[in-house]
Formats: sequence, structure tokens, C-alpha cells
Amino acid sequence: MQSEPETVCNVAISFDRCKITSVTCSCGNKDIFYCAHVVALSLYRIRKPDQVKLHLPISETLFQMNRDQLQKFVQYLITVHHTEVLPTAQKLADEILSQNSEINQVHGAPDPTAGASIDDENCWHLDEEQVQEQVKLFLSQGGYHGSGKQLNLLFAKVREMLKMRDSNGARMLTLITEQFMADPRLSLWRQQGTTMTDKYRQLWDELGALWMCIVLNPHCKLEQKSSWLKQLKKWNSVDVCPWEDGNHGNELPNLTNALPQGANANQENLGQCKSLEYQHLPAHKFLEEGESYLTLAVEVALIGLGQQRIMPDGLYAQEKVCRNEEQLISKLQEIELDDTLVKIFRKQAVFLLEGGPYSGLGEVIHRESVPMHTFAKYLFTSLLPHDAELAYKTALRAMRLLVLESAAPSGDLSRPHHIASVVPNRYPRWFTLSHIESQQCELASTMLTAAKGDVRRLETVLESIQKNIHSSSHIFKLAQDAFKIATLMDSLPDITLLKVSLELGLQ
Repeated sequence: MQSEPETVCNVAISFDRCKITSVTCSCGNKDIFYCAHVVALSLYRIRKPDQVKLHLPISETLFQMNRDQLQKFVQYLITVHHTEVLPTAQKLADEILSQNSEINQVHGAPDPTAGASIDDENCWHLDEEQVQEQVKLFLSQGGYHGSGKQLNLLFAKVREMLKMRDSNGARMLTLITEQFMADPRLSLWRQQGTTMTDKYRQLWDELGALWMCIVLNPHCKLEQKSSWLKQLKKWNSVDVCPWEDGNHGNELPNLTNALPQGANANQENLGQCKSLEYQHLPAHKFLEEGESYLTLAVEVALIGLGQQRIMPDGLYAQEKVCRNEEQLISKLQEIELDDTLVKIFRKQAVFLLEGGPYSGLGEVIHRESVPMHTFAKYLFTSLLPHDAELAYKTALRAMRLLVLESAAPSGDLSRPHHIASVVPNRYPRWFTLSHIESQQCELASTMLTAAKGDVRRLETVLESIQKNIHSSSHIFKLAQDAFKIATLMDSLPDITLLKVSLELGLQ
């Protein structure tokens, strides 16, 4: 700044294999990131490499000196810095002259200018103490003064480190997590039985997502994974550690926190990304021809969306299930499907239909399995122009909502003296059920629209609606939808659709 007097700072930077491994600066500024003086010196070194003279390691230079030169070198060094180094020099001299000293048991001497061994781990300099202090400060502000934004910036820094394969990413996240675990509000909320705020819980979600990126990193070593697992188990065993479901499943539904309708409302933020173009980059070392990073990413997304998973207990976790699914589908909708990607969609749809217990679209699923309506609607619209039969098969399979089905009796009914024990119809706390039913209705409506003019398919969709939809208001909405579709102005009324509308209306 022009108003401030000019100051001269002494800066030292150590490098190892193109990484800054340590920094010191006399300015005394403390921050997670490098001070302006360290950045300035780094830029100077990058832009004017010829101005910074390169030397051999000092141990090599000393090796080339004879005894008189060595004595002159040491005495001049002590003379220039006598107030700083004289006590250390005298102490070292005494130890070297003593036969039994520890220093004489070690072969050779350290050289700070020689760099590390090629096998040694090397990582960028990170001021761990400052990371801890900053996170502690932001958490103590409780979301005020933009502290939540600051924490998200730190998370973004971790993501950047992971992208660059910088081992500091895991170190920094460990430091952040330790401060989150030490937050005194956790024990306070636990004692009072109150829930943490949604903003704060979103920060915990981000922590979990980043740890998932770290432990799934294919480039990390087995011993690293082992140490992270140990650390995660240790944190998980702490009483105040929040559960993913929220406050240990004790929370009541917040009726004002209704979920938005439709797959795009929350985005049978991301708006700014719409301009992105997704391209096929060839993926080397993969077996099948024609595969690219895009096809692999799409395939992994479809596998993840189609996996069978049990609905979690808490309100927040159930909302998160819907939110995450809709976000992922929204990202997929940005991609234009070409022939290669259509093949992936067809292959995955077939796998999911035949996938057994791992698939949410398998023939038999758990009663409390997360429904596939939203995902199936996306699959249906994507597959319809290319393979209508497969599209309908997938959507019809996904129409079920087993949690609303009554439980079947169990026991040996062939022996009258045995009283049949009825499995209790435990109605689970599905806080997002109204949202789920609306998605089921959307899927059915999409199929009715697409089946206009096809008697066989309309009858099949009608049967599915009558079998699987239990909400009278949704059945009536579908009756209205069928009537509108049947009587569009640009064509003659579809008699079959009118019959469907009538049947649903009567039901």
C-alpha cells in the first residue's frame, strides 16, 4: 500500500521436486495460505530464473575445499552472524571434539540444500496450526459474518488439492474434521436434544462427501487407506459425532421444509453450468473399444442411481436422498445422448432389470427400498426414441411403491390349530412420502402421454396405475391428465385414453 512505509522482508523457500515444501518470512503474517512476500519471491523465481543463481548442495561445495579453506569458510560465517550462531558453533565444536558424543555416532552430516531422497514423500507446505485456528474461528462464529462461506472456500481448496493429487488434501481435511469434532455446540445440542441447523448440517455433508473422494482415490497407497479407516472409525465412535440421519433419529418432521416438485426445481444453482459442453475424451488402458471418460462417468452415474438402498430414518437424510438423486439426474440431463451413450443406457437398463438384490429395478426388492420413480422417468424419456419396449419395461417395473402395500400373513396355514402370526404392518416414518407419491404420479403421467394411440400400452399403463397408486388425489389427477392428452385440439379424441380417464375417474 502506498500509504504504508516500505518494509524489507527476509523470505526463505525450500523446494523439492517442483513443490514448495517449507516457507519462512520475517513479516510474521499468519494465514492458511502463503503471505504476499512468499508469493512474490515464487513468482520472481518463475519469471526470472536466470536471476536466481543455482548452486550445488552445500555438502558438495564443502567437499571440494581443503582444510584451510574450510577453516576460513567457518570463521567468516561465524564473524558475519556471530551474535546468532556463535553459541551454536561453540556447542557443536565441543560435541565434535568429544569422542563419545551423539553427533560422532552418526555418519556424515545433514544438508538442508540437498533435498530429499527420491523415495521420500514430498508434499506442498501447509501451515497446520493456521488451518486449525481458522476453522475454529469460523465455527465459533456460528454461521455469522460469512463464516459458512469461508468454510466452503476451505472445502473448495481441499477439492482443488485432490484434483491436483496433492497429498495435503487429506491432511487439510483431517485438520478441518478434528475442529468440527471439537465444536462445543455438538455436545450442547446432544444434551438438549435439539437438532443442528440445516446450514451447519450441509457443512457436515460436505465433510462426508470429501472423505468419500479421498478414500475412493485409486492413486493412494494401501497403508494410507488403512490409516484413514482407523481415523474415521475413531471419530465415528465419539458420542457427539452427528449421524447422517440427523440428530440420532429423534427429530420430528419439519412440515414447512417441503421438497420442491420435479427434477429441476431444486437446481408413472446448477443453472449456470448449462453452457458446459461434454465431450468424449479417450480413456486409455480400458479394455473396450469406443469407451471414453464421458461414457464411463455416465455409466457410473446410472449404476449409482439404480442401486437398491433402504430409505434412511431421519427427515434430513430422506430429503437428502431425493435432493442428491435430482442433482445427479439434472447433471445427466445436460449431456446430449449420442449413439455411444444410448448403448450405455440400454445396457444399464437391461442390467438393472435383471440385476437381482443389488438393483432398485430388480424383480424383488425390499419393502422399504428407496423408490425409483424419478430415475425411471429420466430413463424412460431417454430410451423412448431408441428402444420403446425397454423404456416401458423399465418404467412399469419402477411404478411399485411397496411401503404402502399391506403385510402378508406368515405361519403354517395348513394346520388349523396353529394360529397364523401376522407380520406387523410397521408403517415407517417416510417423511418424504408425499413427494415420492407425486413422483410416482409424474412417471405414470409421462407414460400415458407417450402411449397415446397405442391401445396395448395404454391398457398396460392403466393396470399399473390401478395396482400401484394408492392416493385418490393422484389417481384423479391422472384421470384429468388422460382426458387432456386424449382431447388435444390438433387431433381427434383418443378413445382408449378417454376410457382410461373414465376408469381412473370412477376409481
